[in-house]
Amino acid sequence: MGGFFGVAAKEDCLFDLYFGVDYHSHLGTRRGGMAVFDDDLGFDRSIHNIENAPFRTKFDGDMQKMKGRLGIGCISDFEPQPLIVRSHHGTYALTTVSKINNTEELEKTLLESGHSHFLEMSGGEINATEMVAALINQKENLIEGIQYALEVIDGSLSLLLMNANGIYAARDKLGRTPIVIGKKDGAFCASFESFAYKNLGYRDYKSLGPGEIVVLTDTNCVTLMQPGKDMKICTFLWVYYGYPASSYEGISVEQMRYNCGAKMAQRDHVKPDIVAGVPDSGTAHAVGYANESGVPFSRPFIKYTPTWPRSFMPTIQSKRNLIAKMKMLAVEDLIKGKSLLLIDDSIVRGTQLRETTEFLYQCGAKEVHIRPACPPLVYGCKYLNFSRSSSEMDLITRRVIARLENGNVTDEVLKEYTDPNSEKYERMVEEICEELHFTTLRFNRLDDMLDAVGIEPCKLCTYCWNGEE
Repeated sequence: MGGFFGVAAKEDCLFDLYFGVDYHSHLGTRRGGMAVFDDDLGFDRSIHNIENAPFRTKFDGDMQKMKGRLGIGCISDFEPQPLIVRSHHGTYALTTVSKINNTEELEKTLLESGHSHFLEMSGGEINATEMVAALINQKENLIEGIQYALEVIDGSLSLLLMNANGIYAARDKLGRTPIVIGKKDGAFCASFESFAYKNLGYRDYKSLGPGEIVVLTDTNCVTLMQPGKDMKICTFLWVYYGYPASSYEGISVEQMRYNCGAKMAQRDHVKPDIVAGVPDSGTAHAVGYANESGVPFSRPFIKYTPTWPRSFMPTIQSKRNLIAKMKMLAVEDLIKGKSLLLIDDSIVRGTQLRETTEFLYQCGAKEVHIRPACPPLVYGCKYLNFSRSSSEMDLITRRVIARLENGNVTDEVLKEYTDPNSEKYERMVEEICEELHFTTLRFNRLDDMLDAVGIEPCKLCTYCWNGEE
């Protein structure tokens, strides 16, 4: 995924920038970066690998040396950024949260129009933020360039662009990811996460609408492009990505998860001894379930936070599985002889939950009932970097469906498997339950999950569950 933070201040912005970016550490694991602009010193930038150390550790030295009244920074799961770009627009720094599905098409168009080259990253891919800069540079002015990039990218794009005049913030054309603006005396900030600026003294100023473009200075936030009417914000922000203190479109992540757990309890029929959540994203769902059902909430799993402080996982699957196992500690006295109902945010490949369930049985659990907080993931996300998987067959649902249908999987067939009232859906759930060695398995329903969010369903993206764009 990734997240960003920007500050336009009357005085030096480094303190706010440093901590504002750090508050996005749950959104990525690979790289962190900061860029600043000072009227006397010009642009300065620092990027570090944060795979083996927290953002604050890597950037502590830069914090002492960098200086600027304007600054942008990011936590990135893939490409190094922010980039500093020199073009006919002048010099600017750029950071993005994006997923570009039509990279090859855009590359061809840009090269044919006179763009000279792209630098490949170590994995052979083009840096997505460099691609966005190239698109912006196709137009005569920055605003037209930003609009052009938002329009031609298939996938999603939100960005912060900083030049000597201020910080330009542009939200994805369908609002798939958020941008919120904070204000305090002498400064404005732009942030992916609304909680990131609260402890820095900022108060809520506004949320950008889909496709809205604003420019921030130390004294003002000016809208340069009005927001569009249509929104498709990612529902998974509430279910999994978002930190408990986050809010999107005015809806609290923690409260949504309580609502979600309550909805699940209302439809369930099992009577476990305890309800528990897989830390951290399953915990609030479990609290909501326990409050609604009256079944005691317990914590048979504890995350070892002294050396595993971050909830997001590495992008290499083998390391994900190993680290997921290593950072969870079981409290065997709460497991032995118990019937447990365990809530996780989702089931993707199923590997981690299968190993967790087997471990619970080894610790003496009598039953393990699994309740994912969202419906079965049937489609790979086209709009956010939820996974770098190259194939939808990595999803356990797709593997099971292919097996049940003898490989004859069409769009029409998939639609049947997304209907919780269909026989095919029930058969798929039974197969997953058996394969992963659960006592019972019951997914949350899409309609209940959307009700738990509480905004108009037409404004929520549900593609990964029902394939509808």
